[in-house]
Amino acid sequence: MHDVRSKIYYDEGEIKFDTSKPDGTPRKLLDCTKLHSLGWKHKVSMKDGLALAYQYFLKRWDAGEFGK
Repeated sequence: MHDVRSKIYYDEGEIKFDTSKPDGTPRKLLDCTKLHSLGWKHKVSMKDGLALAYQYFLKRWDAGEFGK
C-alpha cells in the first residue's frame, strides 16, 4: 500500500507506526470471493481509485473548500 501511495502522491516520505497505541481491528483482511461469485467485478483498480480520490481532494483543496 505504501508503494502505491508514494507513486500517486509523488512522496518519498517515510511511514512510521506508533506501536504504543492500539492498532484498531486485530485483523484487516479483504476478500471479494462472495462478491465475485455474485457477478460483481471492480471497475477501477486500487491504484487508479486512490489516484482519483487524491485528485478530487486536491481539486477541492485548491477551491478552498477545506479552509486552508
